[in-house]
Amino acid sequence: MRPNAFAPVLALILVVSLLAPLPASADDDLDIMVGQMLMAGFRGFAVTPDSPIVRDIRERHLGGVILFDYDVAMNSPDRNIDSPAQVARLTADLAGYAAIPLLVAVDQEGGRVQRLKPGRGFAGSPSARELGTLDDAAIEAAGAEVGRTLRRAGFNLDFAPVADVDVDPDSPAIGRLGRSFSANPARVGQCAGLFLAGLASQGVTGCLKHFPGHGSAGTDSHLGVTDVTATWSRDELIPYRILINRGAARMIMTAHIFNARLDQDHPATLSRPVITGLLRQELGFDGVVVTDDLDMKAITDRYGRDAAIRLAIEAGADILLIGNNLTYDPDAVRLAHGRITAMVRDGIIAEARIRESFERILRLKQNLPE
Repeated sequence: MRPNAFAPVLALILVVSLLAPLPASADDDLDIMVGQMLMAGFRGFAVTPDSPIVRDIRERHLGGVILFDYDVAMNSPDRNIDSPAQVARLTADLAGYAAIPLLVAVDQEGGRVQRLKPGRGFAGSPSARELGTLDDAAIEAAGAEVGRTLRRAGFNLDFAPVADVDVDPDSPAIGRLGRSFSANPARVGQCAGLFLAGLASQGVTGCLKHFPGHGSAGTDSHLGVTDVTATWSRDELIPYRILINRGAARMIMTAHIFNARLDQDHPATLSRPVITGLLRQELGFDGVVVTDDLDMKAITDRYGRDAAIRLAIEAGADILLIGNNLTYDPDAVRLAHGRITAMVRDGIIAEARIRESFERILRLKQNLPE
């Protein structure tokens, strides 16, 4: 290993008791950092040492996993979630294979978007739209109840709350599903902050989404390019500005929306003007930026996986989310990891850029519950 190659992060690793021996070569140094920048979905209610996702955790240092209750590619309800006891075993097994603490994530917003459903034995929760009509104590209590459900099941990361403003109540991905707290941006920021606090009270990190605002979109980015150039306004940044200024936002997910007023070439997930310029420099966010699922058609219809990976990293994203659900490939992590390391070795992406994201990810993981 190069002298002091881990100097910027070694103290953090020690603080969180990451005492497993680290590989002793520059290549392995890079392998670890790249692996931590990836989060992936997988198939199965249980894992073994030979499972592809376990190999990714052990051999490629995969930084996070995401669980789903439905396998979209197979059109099947058999994916990762069957019962509370089964999920708790699965998440514990996955975490046990990781040398660096594993992010174990799920989309548990409430209402129409909750992977842990009452029909499978989990506690249900109201939609954001319903919560937005309640008092502050009730909203924070709802976040805490979601947090308790997640912690019991072994999750430490919730891709919630939605910080999108309910600009268009008929927006297919947000308004129509009741996923926004309010049409008032300040109220969205207030409610999202209360929900985050509730999650945090149970040891669960929340993730605001979908930056820089999906509430005015007339189409669904799961299905193709979503253009909000004519409908988006800077008022949709208000919830993020509020929570970043309070220090409440630790992770933010990008949207696959296109806005020519922000970037004439790329959607937000792949846009340096949006992630580095708007989110980091203008709003002052230095937490972890995670992409929305790179398998969504807004990305796959226009960009190949190589281009999407390169552009997302160049834009400033720290974690690349590969849901591996809309389409499925057991080698998805291996291929993505190989592409990123090759780009670094070929000089396409600077190693310093990879280390920057690695340090942010470890800062986040430093505060994960044991």
